[in-house]
Amino acid sequence: MSVKILWADDEIDLLRPHVLFLEGKGYAVETVNSGLDAVDAVGKQEFDIIFLDENMPGLSGLETLTRVKGISPRTPVIMITKSEEESIMEEAIGSKISDYLIKPVNPNQILLALKKHLDGSRLVSEKTTSSYQQQFGRLGMRLGDRLSTGDWMQLYDELVRWELDLSGNPDQGMTEILRSQWAEANDLFSRFVEKNYLDWVNNKGDDVPLQSHQIFKNKIAPLIDEKQGPLFLVLIDNLRLDQWRTIEPIVSSLFKVEEQGQFYSILPTATQYARNAIFAGMMPGDIQKRFPGKWLSEEDEGSKNAHEDEFMEEQLKNLGKRVKTSYHKITNFAAGKKLAENVGNLMENPFNAIVYNFVDMLSHARTEMEVIRELAEDEAAYRSLTLSWFNHSPLLDILKTIAEKGGRVVITTDHGTVRVTQPSKVIGDRNTNTNLRYKHGRNLTYEAKDVLAIKDPSQGFLPRANVSSSFIFAKKDLYFVYPNNYNHFVNFYRNTFQHGGISLEEMLVPIAYMKPR
Repeated sequence: MSVKILWADDEIDLLRPHVLFLEGKGYAVETVNSGLDAVDAVGKQEFDIIFLDENMPGLSGLETLTRVKGISPRTPVIMITKSEEESIMEEAIGSKISDYLIKPVNPNQILLALKKHLDGSRLVSEKTTSSYQQQFGRLGMRLGDRLSTGDWMQLYDELVRWELDLSGNPDQGMTEILRSQWAEANDLFSRFVEKNYLDWVNNKGDDVPLQSHQIFKNKIAPLIDEKQGPLFLVLIDNLRLDQWRTIEPIVSSLFKVEEQGQFYSILPTATQYARNAIFAGMMPGDIQKRFPGKWLSEEDEGSKNAHEDEFMEEQLKNLGKRVKTSYHKITNFAAGKKLAENVGNLMENPFNAIVYNFVDMLSHARTEMEVIRELAEDEAAYRSLTLSWFNHSPLLDILKTIAEKGGRVVITTDHGTVRVTQPSKVIGDRNTNTNLRYKHGRNLTYEAKDVLAIKDPSQGFLPRANVSSSFIFAKKDLYFVYPNNYNHFVNFYRNTFQHGGISLEEMLVPIAYMKPR
């Protein structure tokens, strides 16, 4: 079925060569020489696109545009004008034109405008698919290389960018190929971590990445400088790199991004461990020793992150940063709204930390609540839900105020999540923790190929509950299920987003430093 074009111009006879050119390309063109005739034509039939002269006698182009949009609001309208006056352009754009062209126009300009507005999505989709097809082999070859910790961060960043580019692409075959390549990458990354993790935390070898307990000292504390203005650390709990890429354009409209990258979350990739390590500047086992009574074991009741402000103050003193600070943990909308209203009062502090818990709560709600499962059924929907939250959240208001008042911001997280698809059987005693991606307890029985096992927690700087306790961490997209009522829990947890184990999504953590524009 040919594309139907309406072209309204009081000098339409002079444009006959353009019309013939378009008809030769297979387009159906109806011409009128006044605004009233254009409105009448739109009222009688549907058009795919409208070319509208801005300067017509009688009903002007802008007046015609208003009436046309009242009849057919979704039809793209391209304004054609002799004038380059900014006020006319602003009025036309404000009236929701799709584009404008300056006279004299040539046939190729018209053809390009048609393709841009009628075939743009399809052409972008085809170009993206073609580009990924060309890069597929190169990515496969890189996975076969001996990758360093930095190489893995670059590879993950590239996979995320392809994931975002291909999201919504009608060619589902390409998306499936990417997911297959992603699964291969996670398998190889899990082996890489299994081989090297204990060396990393013991600072052995030449390829030790920046990790959770080092990020404050290396990336945050050096930026605390009263002369440069207040610095805000905004830690959005459980934020994956693809989710950060989704909200990044909004944040970048407020701030100038000075530096961004990734670091490695420690294991377990869980809030109790990774976030405490960030604020204390220590591994969990050292926190347990340094702050007796303030590290709660898995089976203890109460918040496992109740002392982050104390850990932060101690770390800042040890780093020579004796400045006025504040710490705020936001776990609900009301608390976020209250901070948004008062964040201006924090501008006198050289350093402020804000922990925002929404994404973590969303992850847990998606596991337990059927309605959230349906709203975030896969990675693309999960990103969309995160973006919708961010656009309407007090956090965005907080960031706007910080930007307006000249504050600087570091945005990061403690760990990400992975969508789990494959069960792995595990057996433990009644004191074993309930997390699906890592287990800590005595007498654990498990599939050795599915896990990284740390039988002596002290080697991984992990807290030890008793002499015989050990840790196991699920690799790639596996999740632990007990043999009791096995099938029920396999089906209940499959395709939920979990954290605590080893995957690119959980361990490679985004961090960005921004200044106000």
